[in-house]
Amino acid sequence: MAARSLGSGVGRLLRGLQGRSGQSGWSLSVSRSTATRLPGCVPAVAQPGSYPALSAQAAQEPAAFWGPLARDTLVWDTPYHTVWDCDFRTGKIGWFLGGQLNVSVNCLDQHVQKSPETVALIWERDEPGTEVRITYRELLETTCRLANTLKRHGVHRGDRVAIYMPVSPLAVAAMLACARIGAIHTVVFAGFSAESLAGRINDAKCKAVITFNQGLRGGRVVELKKIVDEAVKSCPTVQHVLVAHRTDTKVPMGSLDIPLEQEMAKEAPVCTPESMSSEDMLFMLYTSGSTGTPKGLVHTQAGYLLYAAMTHKLVFDYQPGDVFGCVADIGWITGHSYVVYGPLCNGATTVLFESTPVYPDAGRYWETVQRLKINQFYGAPTAVRLLLKYGDAWVKKYDRSSLRTLGSVGEPINHEAWEWLHKVVGDGRCTLVDTWWQTETGGICIAPRPSEVGAEILPGMAMRPFFGIVPALMDEKGNVLEGGDVSGALCISKAWPGMARTIYGDHQRFVDAYFRAYPGYYFTGDGAHRTEGGYYQITGRMDDVINISGHRLGTAEIEDAMADHPAVPETAVIGYPHDIKGEAAFAFIVLKDNISDENMVVNELKLSVATKIAKYAVPDQILVVKRLPKTRSGKVMRRLLRKIITSRGQDLGDTTTLEDPSVITEILSAFQKYEEQRAATN
Repeated sequence: MAARSLGSGVGRLLRGLQGRSGQSGWSLSVSRSTATRLPGCVPAVAQPGSYPALSAQAAQEPAAFWGPLARDTLVWDTPYHTVWDCDFRTGKIGWFLGGQLNVSVNCLDQHVQKSPETVALIWERDEPGTEVRITYRELLETTCRLANTLKRHGVHRGDRVAIYMPVSPLAVAAMLACARIGAIHTVVFAGFSAESLAGRINDAKCKAVITFNQGLRGGRVVELKKIVDEAVKSCPTVQHVLVAHRTDTKVPMGSLDIPLEQEMAKEAPVCTPESMSSEDMLFMLYTSGSTGTPKGLVHTQAGYLLYAAMTHKLVFDYQPGDVFGCVADIGWITGHSYVVYGPLCNGATTVLFESTPVYPDAGRYWETVQRLKINQFYGAPTAVRLLLKYGDAWVKKYDRSSLRTLGSVGEPINHEAWEWLHKVVGDGRCTLVDTWWQTETGGICIAPRPSEVGAEILPGMAMRPFFGIVPALMDEKGNVLEGGDVSGALCISKAWPGMARTIYGDHQRFVDAYFRAYPGYYFTGDGAHRTEGGYYQITGRMDDVINISGHRLGTAEIEDAMADHPAVPETAVIGYPHDIKGEAAFAFIVLKDNISDENMVVNELKLSVATKIAKYAVPDQILVVKRLPKTRSGKVMRRLLRKIITSRGQDLGDTTTLEDPSVITEILSAFQKYEEQRAATN
């Protein structure tokens, strides 16, 4: 990383933590006295610059901690005058007020000035062995041409642009081009249906859509342009669809469509960057909510970029010259923070992974590690569990000696997957960081690193709050739980620079969703356990949101997609444990009395969910029941449905509020017959 972007503030912080490089993920001989205590409690032996001391400073003196880091890490047009101004009770969050900068300058120009031929992106295309390397100079020129193309077609500062593209250099350039001209991007995962895409475009009131003619993934062709064509039929704000080409296949071009590469070729490779206020919108990213309507979470400029860069550097022990391999899709926050913005701000070489873990075989990840000499590998527990079932031979076939840090993201990683990743993939020598964070948090909040030199890492546990993250566990009455060996609702008591600022167009929903349950605290929606040593372990969602292969999805969204079927008056969807996906969706449906072909309805419901949301949202199992368990006020008790399928109705807890308790016996009987039929057909 260039000296300019390290700065004295980052240098000071890193000097306090130096010695972590090359440390093994295990150091069980370290005494508890060197481990982190509870937030804000600094051991008397803590030295200036130590992890506990820095954590305490970030919690107690955020201006003194983050101010120098922001000044020295980021390239500013105008210095800020106020480090932070936040109030969780009203959902008011502001960082580095008065400051102006441009994110694309921080991610591109500053590095081009010093080392233009450094590789910024390694595009690991769908076919192994066909990777493409893009330098910082080339990425800047591409970004500027794309930015000029957007401007020529009427996209200006403050306009919204939808990006419906798989992982590729052009998709990264599209994000940075929006940032360069002050437009706001919303990247929509290229696996979403036309209806889901249209809903996001309309909510954001996007002026333009950027897409490919087709996508390639796992040897399969995805008809992206066709999906966009269907979506924009119901999107009156869309004035242009810019179409790039991933394949040679020609696709129909209509009156809205613009051939992107042809137009970019006409533009200059230089584009003057807009100077943006620190709290101007950078991007929106839609995430699932328990109400059924996806919400557009807003991330702003300076605070988000600083937090993504700092967490990338310190959690993964990124060093200049490393090849950073995050295999997430850019359609998710992980792709934003740890494929694009964090690594590029740090001047890193970042891998763009277009394919799947098992294409063309189960050695794909590890062959890629060997060929690209990847130093940090960051992926999802879902993929680890899938590959674990293929055995160790696919891993050991390839040289993984370049790896120093392994990371997991998207959901808690189970003990077996953690051990396999650590011992088999990492040969027991790599640091393994199980990271906890959310779309809303912008970056990693709890992870085993950074830490004291040689501090222990425990399997399957996120463990230590990042600097400035002050967790609090709450009981059912909203009281803060003190000490160790306690479990409760995971909240965060202090603001941090990377957090989302609002829900686009609905700040009240933002306040209600994250700050109303526990006034004065940010409520994550997750539960957690704090050990006697002060470590945090995430125990899972506490609301009606399930985590399918690392993708958060509201059960209400799936229910809404099924509710339109004329034969289905009622549905209830819950999450249940799944060996590969972590969680899967299980749907209970009530049919009208005159329905004779249950299987046809079930198949139609699956198609409906795939069409309205995405294929990954389709319930793995659908059970037809006569009625659902409801309280006297009409609320479906999903807790009981979860108990029925996970523990066969044992220990149901309090059922006194049920309108008719006999419904439990009824559903248990239906579930037993369903299980017998499944066993007979498998």
